[in-house]
Amino acid sequence: MRRKRQLSSEERALWDLVAQRTTPMHNRPVRHDPAPAPKPSVRDAILPEPAAIPAFRVGQKASPHRPNDLAAPVAVELGQAPLQMDKRAHGKLTKGRIEPEGRIDLHGLTLSEAHPELISFILSAHASGKRLVLVITGKGKDRDEGGPIPTRLGVLRHQVPQWLRLPPLMQAVLQVVPAHIRHGGHGAYYVYLRRGR
Repeated sequence: MRRKRQLSSEERALWDLVAQRTTPMHNRPVRHDPAPAPKPSVRDAILPEPAAIPAFRVGQKASPHRPNDLAAPVAVELGQAPLQMDKRAHGKLTKGRIEPEGRIDLHGLTLSEAHPELISFILSAHASGKRLVLVITGKGKDRDEGGPIPTRLGVLRHQVPQWLRLPPLMQAVLQVVPAHIRHGGHGAYYVYLRRGR
């Protein structure tokens, strides 16, 4: 069934004029449909005034005390890792009561220099049967250079735990723990190695 098309106001006026000048063939009264009310156009509609936009300054909600490092601090990340080693040995380790059997100082090296040094040191320490070694990374620079992209503070300090979780080192490493203050504090890690097979 087809829908009836609505007449425009001009067509309705023309139809009414024609209907007035004609005579009916039968004595039935002529039925006129009431003209539909014209639809308001968008131009005629009165729009409310837009709400005023509050003043805005870039960075106004940023906390001034929040560091530009988006990753969680390394100590927090390592503290949330599941404990793989003996609980008693872990307690002694975190209190600095166990002396490391070997140490490597990566302080001052670039990432490309430090990575092969770390791999060689950890694998040779594991092969020689050592259980606890100390990896010194340094705390890193304490300021941002002011560039458009913030730089991570202490690149080696953040990267070394990642390397220790990846092959080929993950097969030798049992647990990584931030070092006690007497062995370097935040700038060093205890690496507890698995027993050799």
